[in-house]
Amino acid sequence: MQQNAIAHIITDSAQRFGDKTALIIGDQRFSYARLEALSNQVANSLMASGVSTGDRVTLYGANAWEWVVSYYGVLKTGAVVNPINVMLTPEEVEFVVADCGAKAIIASKEKGLPLIGLESRSTVEKLILYGDDIPAEAIAFEQLIEGASETFTSPAIDTDALSTICYTSGTTGKPKGAMLSHKAVITNFMMTALMHGRCESDVFVTALPCPHVYGNVVMSGCFQSGGTLVLHSTFDPEQILESIETYRATVFDGVPTMYMYMLESPTLEQRDLSAMRLCAVGGQAMPLAKMKQVETRFACPLVELWGMTELAGLGTTFAHNGDYRHGSIGVSLPYTQAKIISTEDPSAEIPNGEIGELSIKGPMVMQGYFGNEAGTREVLSDDGWLRTGDVARIDDKGFITIVDRIKDMILTAGYNIYPAELENTIAAHPDVALVAVGPIPDELKGELAKAYIVLKQGAKPTGEEIISFCREHLAAYKVPRAVQFVDDVPKTSTGKIMRRELIGLHEAQQ
Repeated sequence: MQQNAIAHIITDSAQRFGDKTALIIGDQRFSYARLEALSNQVANSLMASGVSTGDRVTLYGANAWEWVVSYYGVLKTGAVVNPINVMLTPEEVEFVVADCGAKAIIASKEKGLPLIGLESRSTVEKLILYGDDIPAEAIAFEQLIEGASETFTSPAIDTDALSTICYTSGTTGKPKGAMLSHKAVITNFMMTALMHGRCESDVFVTALPCPHVYGNVVMSGCFQSGGTLVLHSTFDPEQILESIETYRATVFDGVPTMYMYMLESPTLEQRDLSAMRLCAVGGQAMPLAKMKQVETRFACPLVELWGMTELAGLGTTFAHNGDYRHGSIGVSLPYTQAKIISTEDPSAEIPNGEIGELSIKGPMVMQGYFGNEAGTREVLSDDGWLRTGDVARIDDKGFITIVDRIKDMILTAGYNIYPAELENTIAAHPDVALVAVGPIPDELKGELAKAYIVLKQGAKPTGEEIISFCREHLAAYKVPRAVQFVDDVPKTSTGKIMRRELIGLHEAQQ
């Protein structure tokens, strides 16, 4: 069904919205008609160079207009897109490219230069770079599309066909390539748009990386609905606030750390954010105290969402015009089911109110991990239920609450400690701008919880004051045993805190 392919949303929207501004990035503006023409040029050039249905094409670069049109251009050919996290090293990229058997790479100059010569030791036949002064060993993006036709007729693409191989972060070993169909990706951004009321009158400001599934949902959801996307290549709190004010943004999507940094902006109180109708937050649990501050200062609802790579984006959220609750990730998206299963026996479902592992079923669930049947069997049942690795519970209203990642749990003398709970408590301290909790080794108890805190400007509490504050709100065994004040914490390309990297801050202090 050709109309059900991802790339055709640009074609359809170009017909519906024509010269309306679809994308703003820096000082450049692109209409829907222009995005259609540019992505058609990419598609024509790729097919002329030998890329065809089913081939894999890797995209490696920060948010840029070239990335956007390449994404849709690749998909128009019937090829499979492989979007790569910009934080991966050249060595890690080489593994991913070899694992999925990529035929071509389209990358930004700074990311692509270290990959020159990869063609001689991989399946890659072409390295295409965008930016200035591209060396002769690679193909310049401008050269690729120069003279190519701005019209293109896509081959018929089945909705169940593979569209994307998106690799997990690989924090517990080699990254795995989640295989996502056109139906999975389309269902996700369309159901997200339905739940959040995303429409053609919306202006979306985002710095979420387009290669990430959350960033992709925001991007494709905007273009499908006919809105305007104000895209930032990196997150800077002052630039984001300026964009929200300047472009009269109606929706902002981000991770908790983005909101926390914006809350600390010295210009926040002077900004005109009156056009905002909705803020959405995902990627990690956000402390309740900070969520309340966001709603007060942005004067609009802040709804939580939850998702993962293996779901092509979201799995749960709240309806923009319904009841919502801070601290909950909402309900499963339409056409999607959620249940809680035993962490010991995946076949056993847990009653409402009890804690277990969140499991999801629906059309956005991945087809499996590329070339990794063993890894697929570990998380995906024969009847389509995906084990998420998140500890959660469902209440009698159907609202789901994430307790924490199973792998982030700290085991102290037999007690289970969930970092998110400690972070939620510590974030309520008036001197705390940002907090992350991780384990440190202990000979007697195995692991202890340690808090890494970024303070608000001018604040000077002691570690003991923070611990005393925790004693007032937490059971004794949950209280962190150490506090370290830091300038920042390690984060992913989306701004999500990397708890497993916190130990490096601890070791540097020793």
